[in-house]
Amino acid sequence: MKTHYHPIAVSLLVLLLTTLACNLLRPSTNPTASPIASTATVIDTPVVAASATKVDAPTETQVPSPTVEPATPTISVAHALIPTTSVKSGDLVNDVVSVDSAAEKRAPYGDSYKINLFERPFLQDMTYVPDLDIESYNLSKDEKFYYVSIKLVGANPNNSIGINYGVELDLDADGYGDYIVIAHPPYSVDWSADNVQVVQDTNHDTGGLSAENSDAPLPGDGYDTVIFDGGRGPKDDPDLAWVRINAGRNATVQFAFKLALAENRFMVGVLADAGLKSIQDLDYVDRFTKAEAGSPIGGDKDYPLKNLFAVDNVCREPIGFIGNGEEPQRCPFNP
Repeated sequence: MKTHYHPIAVSLLVLLLTTLACNLLRPSTNPTASPIASTATVIDTPVVAASATKVDAPTETQVPSPTVEPATPTISVAHALIPTTSVKSGDLVNDVVSVDSAAEKRAPYGDSYKINLFERPFLQDMTYVPDLDIESYNLSKDEKFYYVSIKLVGANPNNSIGINYGVELDLDADGYGDYIVIAHPPYSVDWSADNVQVVQDTNHDTGGLSAENSDAPLPGDGYDTVIFDGGRGPKDDPDLAWVRINAGRNATVQFAFKLALAENRFMVGVLADAGLKSIQDLDYVDRFTKAEAGSPIGGDKDYPLKNLFAVDNVCREPIGFIGNGEEPQRCPFNP
């Protein structure tokens, strides 16, 4: 017997089968998809391409951070022995001064280049500087220190041009300086060792070939070895040398140094220097010829000042002995 299907039933059956087939063929959107499907997706996604792009991209220039230098530590110097503030004045050693002829831009006399004696308290253009002009000096002592006091025509050792003051010590009276006690600004009215050095001539060349005369042009290294630097050196005696200013009528600038530095027999001289300020080139007369140095004396063939300017010094005085008056660079002998 032949079976007959109702057309509507057949249509519903076909629709049902078609729907099931489409669901089976549609990609799953279920977040709980199988691990295999997830792994394949990771490999094929643009994640790999992004990684490659990162490697191939231009590298940004890195600016290095500035190196911060550590601050230089301030060395604190402990002092055990400080010079007295009551210093007696010794016998004065007088010097030529240029204050009266300053308006004429000249020194009156007193500059004897051939014997290392300067009267040059002038800048290179012959402008007079009274704080460079030494009027006198004197030496005294107590049980611990020698005191060298320098009187200036001017009253401001802290002049803005920057003036170094010094004391030269010749221990064997041969005309060659053995030590220089040199100080540089700023200066204080109180005793200070901070801005003081003691420098030695270790190879006996401060006087050049001769102890007094100019041997220029002659190379040399003058005072060459620092033995005291404000007490900061590892081997420094922290109390060896001091300076202060405006310490009395005859002491516009005053030095103190221990007796042991010069013992009890020596020659002493002083200087003011705002020109070369190079103790390695002392004596200056051995570095420049007179023509190169120039002259502060009006009418001199080498006038005005040239390479050697802004310096004043004073002849040397014997301390602890009388001598015969023939000692090089000695002040005029008066028995």
